[in-house]
Amino acid sequence: MTEAHHEIHLESHIVDQLKQQGWLEGDHQHYDRARALYPEDVIGWIQDTQPDAWEKLRRVHGVDAESTVLDRLGKTLAAKTGGTLEVLHRGFSVAGAGTLAMSQARPEDSRNQTVNNCYAANRLRVVRQLRYSLDNENAIDLVFFINGLPVATVEIKTDFTQSVEAAKQQYRVDRKPKSATTGRMEPLLSFRRGAVVHFALSDSEIYMATKLAGESTFFLPFNRGNDGAAGNPLV
Repeated sequence: MTEAHHEIHLESHIVDQLKQQGWLEGDHQHYDRARALYPEDVIGWIQDTQPDAWEKLRRVHGVDAESTVLDRLGKTLAAKTGGTLEVLHRGFSVAGAGTLAMSQARPEDSRNQTVNNCYAANRLRVVRQLRYSLDNENAIDLVFFINGLPVATVEIKTDFTQSVEAAKQQYRVDRKPKSATTGRMEPLLSFRRGAVVHFALSDSEIYMATKLAGESTFFLPFNRGNDGAAGNPLV
């Protein structure tokens, strides 16, 4: 039985648990590698929560409304004053529609129905074996999205075959933010521009890094502890 076979079981378990909590499962073929976005959710979120703004965009840009929004969002994410967290918190501006929100935080109370509806409309999606690069077919085990914006990546190992250290090393060696062959930046893996956090995970331990930097990538423990010791409870 191969290492990948064991990892697939853990990967499937995680996805199943998320789906039970309302997450959507995506398809890597629907992912936009160049923009590092899940376009279906970006556009769907805006249409569902900001229909007036979307109608303005449709009137101004016609059939190009979607590509206009995605291009502008990509540029905002890559800007020095942008980044994933900034866009999630403050949105981004598009000519003809003003500022478009890209998330809704949980409301403090239930009195504002509009806010409640927007919060319920947040699209949480997980994609398995996501091929993220324009230069190769490397795949990351799991990638999490909020309204089409990538927020976390996960590399999975199982204690039966490899330790969590193998997942850390995979990030350091094989998940560099700049392509080794072309020198082109990998948007998903770029600091601030792409996913906010990167998890190395095994059956018993989890570590996280907020900035991928090749061999210099630094991981912090993301464990709950196990009866006063390191790691996590068995159940």
